[in-house]
Amino acid sequence: MYQNNGGFLDSIPVVTKNLIIINLLLWLASLALPKVGIDLVELLGLHFPGASDFKAYQLITYMFMHARSFEHVFFNMFAVYMFGRVLENVWGPKRFLTYYLVTGIGAGIVQELVWFYSLGDVLFSAQDLINLNGVRIMTKADYLNLFVTVGASGSVFGILLAFAMWFPDVPLYLMFIPIPIKAKYFVVFYGLAELFMGVASFGGDTVAHFAHLGGMLFGYLLIRYWKKKGMNHGSYYY
Repeated sequence: MYQNNGGFLDSIPVVTKNLIIINLLLWLASLALPKVGIDLVELLGLHFPGASDFKAYQLITYMFMHARSFEHVFFNMFAVYMFGRVLENVWGPKRFLTYYLVTGIGAGIVQELVWFYSLGDVLFSAQDLINLNGVRIMTKADYLNLFVTVGASGSVFGILLAFAMWFPDVPLYLMFIPIPIKAKYFVVFYGLAELFMGVASFGGDTVAHFAHLGGMLFGYLLIRYWKKKGMNHGSYYY
């Protein structure tokens, strides 16, 4: 009698598995292709809308790109594996993929709005040259092209929110804190921390905190929409 127990990859739901594979392959490609003159981050990363390098498709492609550091892509994909596979098993592949893309796009939209707010003076200035702290002078077009967002974190934060709404009392552990925290409190704490760091805007902080919050916001709105339409696939905490 033949028995196929399957391997580790077979145990991962199809959308979760393919999202992880695509992100890892594109991360590797982003490291290798600059050697032949192709910069995937510049092509697929999300540019500021007022920049000449901005393309509408980047609202989707940016969430599949990551910084050069392995930690960035690893922790995002680890979260997709840990929490995304649970949601996909509950919702099914089509709904999970829809949620992943909507939260990622939503995070990108929020980040673009934050840029509009912070770069308004530059965008509407009559001057075409920008003085970067007396160190470098560049054109407005070149300056605006410096602002690029990459990463799946918006979708990841949306996934964390959905997990906490479906499984509010599941204990989770913060890194370096060996005390279990219920998922609903974990997400609230994480969201407030992102809000604080985004508002504080510490020097040298290049994390798109408001994009993370945008992923949560669009995720919440989508779940509320599903609930209103009777498409929530089970009860959840809110």
